[in-house]
Amino acid sequence: MNIYLDNAATTAIDSEVLNVMMPYLYRYYGNPSSNHSLGRKVHEAIETSRRTIADILDVLPEEIFFTSGATEANNWAISSSLEAYRIKHIITSAIEHKSILETFTEHFYKNKIKLSFVNLDRKGNINLNHLEQLLVENPRSLVSLMHVNNEIGNITNIEEVSELAKIYRGIIHSDIVQSLGKFPVQLNSNGVDFAVGSGHKIHGPKGVGFLFARKRTNLHSLLHGGGQERGYRGGTENVASIVGFAKALEIANSNIEKVHKHNQTLKERLISGLKRLDLEEFEFNGESESLSKSVPNILNARFPVLPNNRLLQNILDEQGIHVSSGSACLNLSKGGSHVISALYPKSDGENVRFSFSKYNSLFEIDTAVRAIAKVFKQEKKRFLVKDLHTVQSESVVY
Repeated sequence: MNIYLDNAATTAIDSEVLNVMMPYLYRYYGNPSSNHSLGRKVHEAIETSRRTIADILDVLPEEIFFTSGATEANNWAISSSLEAYRIKHIITSAIEHKSILETFTEHFYKNKIKLSFVNLDRKGNINLNHLEQLLVENPRSLVSLMHVNNEIGNITNIEEVSELAKIYRGIIHSDIVQSLGKFPVQLNSNGVDFAVGSGHKIHGPKGVGFLFARKRTNLHSLLHGGGQERGYRGGTENVASIVGFAKALEIANSNIEKVHKHNQTLKERLISGLKRLDLEEFEFNGESESLSKSVPNILNARFPVLPNNRLLQNILDEQGIHVSSGSACLNLSKGGSHVISALYPKSDGENVRFSFSKYNSLFEIDTAVRAIAKVFKQEKKRFLVKDLHTVQSESVVY
């Protein structure tokens, strides 16, 4: 059995995406910077992909820059905005992706940049009144808030944040990795100055992303040498992955409503199934239970602690059901979820993130619920047997 419910970490590549990529791996292998027909053909494939992504996001092609992924793009956007605009104050939240928080921390210590965290409620929602207070005290700040949280699925109203920040001449950066392909994203109208996306979260290839930098913004060069990406990012382009990324976004965008309904059905089924287990100390984290305040493909829940340091995630994995405790990047660094710690600092329990895709089914959801039910049923029996032995031992002593 292999049930993959960790699609917020990465997704299976779509066969259509793979098909459009393959020719650029073995047939059209020219260097896009070469001044011959094969090189020009490959270069045109990059520019066609750039136009495709720009059209979907309602921006200009020259505002899209290809990168190795969202982490690189986040670092680039942050460094550019701080250097180009001489920003001395950053406003962010404690539940942003680590590629953002750790970059800010680096600038805080090295460059003495002031760093403020906007208040959040218990569900992880931004306190707009506090955001405005921070902007009043520190106009011309860099405001960095993600569109959709990758662990709890909360949706932030970026348009509202942008409108508020612009009043105080703020620069707005947003990580849109988890909203890309999940619902229409119109960067031209939502007011952000910088935004980043990633291919492998929408059934595209790994190792490719983009930075959107509004035309009027000042962008600093990231890598020097070669003149690629209009001189801003040197290095031979990852052509096949760029072509695949554009195709993946094209497919996702054309099926948004269909996949949204599909994922919502899966989420509703999982919510009702987990509630029926009637577990003590069980709770949904953030707004992930809400169908209006979170994306339909992410559900984050807190389960009772199992004895002997056994993890529900590991038990499910042994049965071929793959879930996560949060960001895959955090798992790699052996850290716990900073998102859950920020929202629920005193809570006990094991936090599990379930995330779905168009390839998941109701049968898989039901199978996962049954597996979880079995785990806690067995643990309950162990508790009862343990209690019985304790009572018998005490009776003998008496």
